[in-house]
Amino acid sequence: MSPAYENDQVICRGLSFGYGGAPVLAQFTATFSPGLTLVQGFSGCGKSTLLKLIAGYLRPAAGTIELPGRLSPTDGNYQRTALGFVFQQLNLLPLATVRRNLELVGALAGLPARTVAARTRKYLGLLGLEAYAERRPGTLSGGQQQRAAIARALIKEPTVFLLDEPTSGLDDLNCRVIMKLLGEHLPAGCVCLVATHDQRLAALPHESLDFNRFLPVERHLVALA
Repeated sequence: MSPAYENDQVICRGLSFGYGGAPVLAQFTATFSPGLTLVQGFSGCGKSTLLKLIAGYLRPAAGTIELPGRLSPTDGNYQRTALGFVFQQLNLLPLATVRRNLELVGALAGLPARTVAARTRKYLGLLGLEAYAERRPGTLSGGQQQRAAIARALIKEPTVFLLDEPTSGLDDLNCRVIMKLLGEHLPAGCVCLVATHDQRLAALPHESLDFNRFLPVERHLVALA
């Protein structure tokens, strides 16, 4: 595989990580190409941990992560300019309007004001949030807040876009809006990983990684089974 091709991918080599001595990932290796990949598995299997390692919010005990443009998760500019992350907790700024949440992220990424304004209109429109642009997150429904968090993450049109359970607990209508966005409107060349156990997302055109197979085996249960 040529270096030029690898340069467009997220490549994990031999990743290991644990919490308090309990292993979550052990020698995990995978390559994620531009487009959508569903990282599927039960709660607690390590999906969120993988996303946080790729985002640079956690550091592996062993192994390496190579990002598009040969960036590193520890590169200070990566999170600011190239990464979009949608947390389970959403983390919208509570005192800012939906529009201002998007504008602040765009400004911090160093985007020109005209670009920020155009992309704000674009993603609020794609996610059906135009009528809520001047409202604060606390006045919105759960589905509206989730869509606002996705719009905010996309304002940078990131090269790495990570979503942690983006449709968990949402009704079918909100889920379909989010699925349409992910299926049709990802930024060009974007590597998008969606950690989920929501079977509705299986209808998306995607690559898929079954994360359950990376769970550490409790050896003492093998004989009992």
